Amino acid sequence: MNRSRSIIIVAEDSREVVELRRAISADGHVVHIASNGSEVDRRITEDLPDLVVIGGHLGQDSEFEILAAIRRSSSVPIIVLLPDADESKTVDALDRGADDCVRIPWGERELRSRVRAVLRRAETPAPTPKTRILVDDYLAIDFDRHEVVAGGQRVPLRPTEYRLLYHLVNNAGRVLTHETLLAKVWGYEYRSEEHYVRLYVNYLRQKIEEDPRRPRYILNERGLGYRFVDLPVAQPQPVLARMT
Repeated sequence: MNRSRSIIIVAEDSREVVELRRAISADGHVVHIASNGSEVDRRITEDLPDLVVIGGHLGQDSEFEILAAIRRSSSVPIIVLLPDADESKTVDALDRGADDCVRIPWGERELRSRVRAVLRRAETPAPTPKTRILVDDYLAIDFDRHEVVAGGQRVPLRPTEYRLLYHLVNNAGRVLTHETLLAKVWGYEYRSEEHYVRLYVNYLRQKIEEDPRRPRYILNERGLGYRFVDLPVAQPQPVLARMT
């Protein structure tokens, strides 16, 4: 982000919006309020926000309806606040395009931490080693061009999927624990959110595996984590780059 302060839209239509504004603006962010779906659309167009936080009280518009409407026209990072959310609701929100979920009732320290983490991921580009990796005759990865080709078709990856694939491939043949992947891809704030790793590994498998039910690239090491298949002996290894 080029501007010194992040612009954040809070979509909320209840008294809680006062506390949300206070908590989020405590870190110096500029917070704009939207009380319904149409106002969210207008704010995104006019304010060009760095993040949208969707609250749990929006009148006739549900958080999932707002989320779907934003994703039809924008890739802005989104945090969804979910009342009494269990893992299935979190997964549903992530499937629909959310970047993170925070359970209601939320704590100020956790919310501010999640906002910082999502903004950090959005502004930190994934590293780009100067290597094209031909895994086999089905899968090729070009990190320099942010390009993945599976079965002769270019596969679009979301930023989080790309970062996850980067770390798996750069450690091909080695098991990366859930905690390691969470820290490297999402940040230390997420070290207890093991289901995020399972979910995004599933996303990647759906996109790069010829048969996602019988994966041959991203392998599960039960009780430990995940391992990307060994690269061919003649295959040049990608150039490692440090991530923060």
